[in-house]
Amino acid sequence: MSASADKGIVMIIRSTKDLGAAVKARRKGLGLDQGSLAAKVGVSRQWIGGLEQGKAGAELGLVLRTLKALDMPLSLGDPLTGGPTDSASIDIDAIIDRARGNG
Repeated sequence: MSASADKGIVMIIRSTKDLGAAVKARRKGLGLDQGSLAAKVGVSRQWIGGLEQGKAGAELGLVLRTLKALDMPLSLGDPLTGGPTDSASIDIDAIIDRARGNG
């Protein structure tokens, strides 16, 4: 898989395990082993392994460096539509109601 093969794919990450699985899939798709990715990020292979296993408490700065090394841009959007958020138009009560099946 080339570095741009999965551009445009949107993944909803709801847990550290989801993030770890996405990182692992991307790393493998790029043909990298954990040691090679660790060297690119500047962390240990064990740290990459922990991230891929969904270890809670990983330093955010290192996670962001890892995503950058894998060319995995982080984007925040409306969790229901996947579209961009506009903080002036977000109605958290409506989102909760829809999630509960009340809307």
